Amino acid sequence: MRDYYEILGLEKDASEDEIKKAYRIIAKKYHPDLNPNDEEAEQKFKEATAAYEILRDSEKRSRYDRFGHDGVDSNGQGFGGFGGFGDIFEDIADIFGGGFSSSRGRRSGPVQGEDLRYGLNIDLKDAVFGAKKTINIRRQETCSTCDGSGAKPGTDKKTCSRCNGSGQVRYAQQTPFGQFVRSATCDTCEGTGELFEEKCDKCDGIGKEYKNREININIPPGVDSDSVISMRGEGEAGERGGPPGDLYIYIDVEEDTIFKRDRNNIFVEIPITFPEAVLGSEIEVPTLEGIEKFDLPKGTQTGTEFKLKNKGVPSLRGGGKGDLYFTVVVQVPKTINEKQEELLLEFSKSMGEELHKHKKGFFDKVKDVFK
Repeated sequence: MRDYYEILGLEKDASEDEIKKAYRIIAKKYHPDLNPNDEEAEQKFKEATAAYEILRDSEKRSRYDRFGHDGVDSNGQGFGGFGGFGDIFEDIADIFGGGFSSSRGRRSGPVQGEDLRYGLNIDLKDAVFGAKKTINIRRQETCSTCDGSGAKPGTDKKTCSRCNGSGQVRYAQQTPFGQFVRSATCDTCEGTGELFEEKCDKCDGIGKEYKNREININIPPGVDSDSVISMRGEGEAGERGGPPGDLYIYIDVEEDTIFKRDRNNIFVEIPITFPEAVLGSEIEVPTLEGIEKFDLPKGTQTGTEFKLKNKGVPSLRGGGKGDLYFTVVVQVPKTINEKQEELLLEFSKSMGEELHKHKKGFFDKVKDVFK
């Protein structure tokens, strides 16, 4: 007789979950319902069930591990003296979505409608200050002709004769272990327990119809990419009196050509001239709210960063705004006229000794690196 662990394809240290999972796979593959008139499949199903009946029980498994087949039954089958198969049948019923009776009943309760998802692209300005937008969606709504009943106006429904209104039908199958009864959704009424005298011409009995709708959205200040705005009741229509689903707006903020955003802070680069950097100057700084004046100090180096407090993005949860950081970049002219060249040469000569000190100090540091 084959080893029970071998039948289920398991090692001897397999866990309870692994044993159950292995049995479910084999039972579903070789169940007699799925393999009618196949003796080989029936035998494999019988072997797997016998193995599972022993290994799923810790006491039986312990005796089997110590004494083999002789430890669980005198004839080696693993059935004698250890109870029935009720729990196993429940596992099989779970595999095939059925049961021992029509316990689930017909699908008569209200069901909430499906949620909808919509992706909305907005620019940085709308993300910072908020905006009102209108979108168009297509969704299922309650049929305007039959009010969701699915029946043609003036007609009625009748009880399904196949399932007697339960929405479930029972199937009996003879197995090596006796009769196995499972239930399934009625294929005549599709689980509703009712049949139409005449279906609605508009929705063909579904009770819903597709409609295009305009939805107005209020975008709060401070949203960012991946922010989600939920709109209750703006999803698909429910079934059998159930409420509609919800609509979820997923925000995607487009990149701006001037401003860069990092959470609630804003970053921007501002070009300045060489004289402005050397002499200092009042410069104009673009912000999200307009132009701000800023006094640039003398001797500002290219790449220097400055901050304007509370000129960033407002927090969605309150608590103020972020800051704006701007970096100045000294622009070097590509071409100059003769007069400008003369002035620069004169300037360079006047700064000669000081510039020489700076260059000498730099190259002294370079030499130290290579020592």
